[in-house]
Amino acid sequence: MAENKLKFDEFPSVTRQEWLERIISDLKGADFHKKLVWRPAEGIELMPFYMKEDLDEVPFTSVLPGEYPWVRGNRTHGNDWLIRQETEVKEYPGAAAKAGWLISRGVNSLGFILPKPDTVNYNNIATLVKDTDLRSVELNFIPEGGAIELSGYLLKILEERGIHPSDFNGAIETDPLGRLMINGRLCVSPDEGFDYLASLFKAAAPMDKLRLIKVNAAVFSDAGSDPVQELAFGLSMGNEYLAALTSRGIKTDTALSRIKFGFGTGSDYFTEIAKLRAARLLWSVIAAKWEPENKEATRMYIHSRTTRWNKTLFDPWVNMLRTQTEAMSAVAGGTDSLTVEPFDIVFREPDEFSVRIAVNQQLLLREEAYFSKVADPGGGSYYIEQLTKKMAESAWRLFVETENRGGFMAALKEKFIQQKIKETNTARKKNISVQKEILTGTTRYPLRDEKIPERIVPGRAFRENPSGGDSEFEPLLITRGAEEIEKLRIAAINSGIKPVVFLLPAGNRLMAMARAQFASNFFACGGYCVIENQVFDSIDLGIEEAAAARASVIVLCSSDEDYPALAPQFVSASPAAAIPVIAGNPPSMEELKKMGLKYFISIRSDIAETIRMFHGLTGIID
Repeated sequence: MAENKLKFDEFPSVTRQEWLERIISDLKGADFHKKLVWRPAEGIELMPFYMKEDLDEVPFTSVLPGEYPWVRGNRTHGNDWLIRQETEVKEYPGAAAKAGWLISRGVNSLGFILPKPDTVNYNNIATLVKDTDLRSVELNFIPEGGAIELSGYLLKILEERGIHPSDFNGAIETDPLGRLMINGRLCVSPDEGFDYLASLFKAAAPMDKLRLIKVNAAVFSDAGSDPVQELAFGLSMGNEYLAALTSRGIKTDTALSRIKFGFGTGSDYFTEIAKLRAARLLWSVIAAKWEPENKEATRMYIHSRTTRWNKTLFDPWVNMLRTQTEAMSAVAGGTDSLTVEPFDIVFREPDEFSVRIAVNQQLLLREEAYFSKVADPGGGSYYIEQLTKKMAESAWRLFVETENRGGFMAALKEKFIQQKIKETNTARKKNISVQKEILTGTTRYPLRDEKIPERIVPGRAFRENPSGGDSEFEPLLITRGAEEIEKLRIAAINSGIKPVVFLLPAGNRLMAMARAQFASNFFACGGYCVIENQVFDSIDLGIEEAAAARASVIVLCSSDEDYPALAPQFVSASPAAAIPVIAGNPPSMEELKKMGLKYFISIRSDIAETIRMFHGLTGIID
């Protein structure tokens, strides 16, 4: 039998023009740019396909992992990262025990959220780390104050244990600019805060691997920013710190080596991968402008954390799925350390189960999916390389605009940063409400008859942002995307009224059931009791059952073509106490309105506005 060898020249390459012609043909007249060009952030347009020649315009594709400008990561081989988990220190022995448990579960980086400075003393810090191997576990402290004293306690503990300060890895994560942005004020002036940082650098000098500033850009993500804004404003914060430190006598190389960046990681998988690659690229450019002696100092150290913006109170187990893809993109993007937050952290104190699952999510990526084996797995992908380039270009433009306004603090003072993020936050919330951006279990496919989660902490679920008052700086508004619809659903559950929505499918069976499914999801998102039905043979039969169910709302579900014929009987037969509704946005809407139908729900409806309207009609106070 003759041997048949596959020859690649038997498959001639397809030109870009041929691809475009085929796509345009398949679109059957629909607008190419509206249908297929994707815009994940301001200033970025992504095509539906890329080709090999598109790499020619990407300047960094010849760079290897572990090489300047670090776009492909800081590591030359493999992609291992530190698995970090935070512990809120309420009492020190308990926090120490929890730290030991976390280490036994596979955590190799701890983040201690310290209480008020008056409890932070040598004995308590010694208790906190007494059972931790200070050579093998990264220790990160998030203090509310007293960072200089804390560095002294750590030096004493290291001396007592016989550990050279240079062998200690971790951070005292100060971030006065971040606190200023969140609270609108500091307990001291910004200049005094920078003076304190310079003193901290001198006090902690022997611990040369200890990072002393964390640029908390993740807060932008929590506030609903897009990835470009998170990058640009985070880089501007970092640049502000460099200017402040070097002007106070701190050497450039020292300042650079003591800064880490914190980024939030959202659910837009490839965009988040590209964001971290672009972040390293841009920081290397900014850092080089400060003329460090060693090019290694231009590396960006990144700690990633799953964002809170897209997390939900209802059907919270879906948060585990969100954080899993977010963790994947952070690791694939080359993060140095990662915190996967427990699925319930946005509305209550996480318990042992939710913390254990959060840790296991990272272990699964490392031990079972082998994400730690390959450095920069996205490198060479036409799509990811182009996305990295476009992300870097857009973020750089916004960074330059911010710097031209005088830098981060000046832009914050004139509310430029807050306004930009507020605009994006508002647009994203609108997209959620009109279902362009889906939150599974909250704005679509809700879990029916779900109760409000136990142990909910109102101030955690619905953050009370500082008003700013007479502050010199307006605080950044931090909210979650799901909050508005969650509040409406909670109002319905707590009202005790529990209005019944009765679905009345009739006419065209396929369209009737499709629209009934849509209407069922729509009203269930608002906390209503929805009665689903099969297609009725007549309107009268459906109305009879709706009346027996004491329905507050009756939704007629049919095809556009059937509505004009079905509507008259639907209007005349509906009980006076019930609200008749049409599922869909039919061409005959004006005709139907003349028959007495006022209310329509469709994929174009603003779910929050519409549910609020029905709350008012049915007596629910939100």
